[in-house]
Amino acid sequence: MKEAADAAENVTNSKPLEMVARAGFAVSGLLHLLIGVIAIRIAMGGKGQADVSGAVEELAKQPAGPLLLWTAFAACVALAIWQASDAIFDFEHLPTKKKVGKKLKAGLQAVVYSAFALTLAAVATGAGADQRESTSDFTVRLMKAPGGVALLVVIGAAIAVTGIVYGIRGIKKSFLKYLRTPSRPQARTALTVVGVVGYVAKGFALLLVGLLIIIATVTAHPEQSTGLDGSLKALRQQPMGPYLLAAVGAGLICYGIYMVVRARLAKM
Repeated sequence: MKEAADAAENVTNSKPLEMVARAGFAVSGLLHLLIGVIAIRIAMGGKGQADVSGAVEELAKQPAGPLLLWTAFAACVALAIWQASDAIFDFEHLPTKKKVGKKLKAGLQAVVYSAFALTLAAVATGAGADQRESTSDFTVRLMKAPGGVALLVVIGAAIAVTGIVYGIRGIKKSFLKYLRTPSRPQARTALTVVGVVGYVAKGFALLLVGLLIIIATVTAHPEQSTGLDGSLKALRQQPMGPYLLAAVGAGLICYGIYMVVRARLAKM
């Protein structure tokens, strides 16, 4: 068993897999960039779905769309495998508390990139529209399940807390420790600015999603649980909403740029 585990660790830490996994960061960046563009379009009165599914569908409309989708799928699968390997094999030298935190974070990242890969594959195969379930429908089903209400509150709180963590990470610039920062001061400053703005914007968006899930659950109005797309569109209805939505969209574009740069500079 140990020999099999060692062999699996060697494969998942190989240079070829690392190169493809790095591209997964770029795919995440591209999707966030597209979500930001869609959000700005909505702020200006246009239409679109400002979430991962909407971004993937925008990608599919581009020239060589199927090739882009399958290439992005492969990159996300590779990064999911890399993160899963970290969750299973790495961080053993750390104290227990830090080790558990690092492994949990890597495991969650593996889930996120697996979800990206599934969305990309669904759209590439034409199954995206048939398999998509709205957040509201999911909330209705979960509310009816035993313990579903409590679970929804926990999910909403977890998403909201994640948003706060992202915001704090941006303000404290702690995301820089995951990068090999450029030596040139101008490049380092530019990377820091887009990282700060991007992390704060993504944190704000996640906080909105989490709060709407909690409110929808507590008030028994599942139609208010609308995911990222609905949260951003709800923001537009507030005073100064179009400007706030455009600012969040610009921030998500910054986060996308940061993730594309991370594909090159990340400490794997």
